[in-house]
Amino acid sequence: MNLKKILTKDSILPELKADTKKGVIEEMISLLVAAGKFSGKTAAVQAVLAREEKMSTGMQNGIAIPHGKTDAVDQLVAAVGIHHAGIDFAAMDAKPSHIFILTLSPENRAGPHIQFLAEISKVLSRPNLREKLLNAASTDEILNLLTV
Repeated sequence: MNLKKILTKDSILPELKADTKKGVIEEMISLLVAAGKFSGKTAAVQAVLAREEKMSTGMQNGIAIPHGKTDAVDQLVAAVGIHHAGIDFAAMDAKPSHIFILTLSPENRAGPHIQFLAEISKVLSRPNLREKLLNAASTDEILNLLTV
């Protein structure tokens, strides 16, 4: 999967302001709505929060990948957010999450969702890249790091 087709400059927040799990999810979904990616904000927030109730998407190494399936979108959409102080996202390693990749995909299409999660997980598995993301000064720099 080509991350350049999914991640765009207008779907990146280099400085997340929210300080709770729900707040981060709402802030990132609002960014996608503002970028014109889709319009069903309430349904999208509910889908991601419902997924979080089943099991946290806080991974390890400061990464969280909140995601959900909703018919509010007609194709996979994604947003990237950085929170320098870190948020408790109930991560597997019990450490704060700093790098957030939020994805939404249609209810009836599993393929692109699975491919995107696999690709972004592979990219974020590199410690030096995670460090560069946390030190990135702009949306352009974050986009370039993730789509090289």
